[in-house]
Amino acid sequence: MARRFISQLGHQETINDLFLATDKQLRPNRNGNLYLQLELRDRTGSIPTRVWNATESLYHSFENGDYVLVEGTTQIYQGGLQMIATQITRVPPDEVDSADFQLLSNRDIDRLAARLSELLRGMQNLHLRNLAECFLLDQELIAKFCRCPAGVKNHHAYSGGLLDHVVNLMEVIVRVIDRYPAVDRDLLLMGAFLHDLGKINELSYDRGFAYTDEGQLIGHLVMGVGILDAKVQEAEKLSGEPVPHELVLRLKHMIVSHHGEYEFGSPKLPMTLEAVALHQLDNLDAKIHSFQQQMRDDPNCETPWTMFNHQIGRKLYKGSGGTASAGAGASAQ
Repeated sequence: MARRFISQLGHQETINDLFLATDKQLRPNRNGNLYLQLELRDRTGSIPTRVWNATESLYHSFENGDYVLVEGTTQIYQGGLQMIATQITRVPPDEVDSADFQLLSNRDIDRLAARLSELLRGMQNLHLRNLAECFLLDQELIAKFCRCPAGVKNHHAYSGGLLDHVVNLMEVIVRVIDRYPAVDRDLLLMGAFLHDLGKINELSYDRGFAYTDEGQLIGHLVMGVGILDAKVQEAEKLSGEPVPHELVLRLKHMIVSHHGEYEFGSPKLPMTLEAVALHQLDNLDAKIHSFQQQMRDDPNCETPWTMFNHQIGRKLYKGSGGTASAGAGASAQ
């Protein structure tokens, strides 16, 4: 029997299928009894899962990033779909079709990486192009960039999600930049490439998605500035001339201000045209992707409205068809 993906699941369905386990926690309830909380993933999304009356032996029987065979039942809880599991069994990776857990294929990744290279090497500013070349020639860095998710749970939270997000953001830039001649095209493109680069070290993604210790303590904004500083030194050694100080300053400002608000983690608000543009376009790409995913994964299939989402404080209108538009999904699809 063919597997059913998370995006296809509805209320009160009996489950007996393979998933990727992440974010597991063993917790006591109000009565002191233990329950297991975790996220189960496949290539279409994730579903919060609980195991009541759990034991420490069950908790230690698998790790985050393991494939597991799960038996249980789905239910709607507080407007969202969750699973109550009755049995979880670790499955060796060689018995699993990894394609069921990869939203982007290797071909998708290669195509996106080639487009990233094309966009960066097509910049006219010689200093920025030389700087970009130092990044592109760093095989370890680019390999991480191509595997890293853009987030653990929110937008583009899948292997290759950071690459997908950045390339789509850069594609938007090249389509709208002619309408804003005062904005420096190359500076904005380079800022788009750099803005989330610190996530390659902020997050761990070899086995499930989580934050590294460095990521928890420092965060990707500061880490991104550090990576940029190192590459500026490389570029200056290769070219034999300094990268203009103001150019580097503007790039750093885009990195630290791209969240747009103090409350969202930016130590500085956007104060240049390129920083303002980056924040707005980055937010647009993240929001559209996130909202499309909520519409697509919504278990309320019989109405044009999604369930109320407490995180964003609203329902979303899917239209008379009851689902998100056909264009929803990763840009690579």
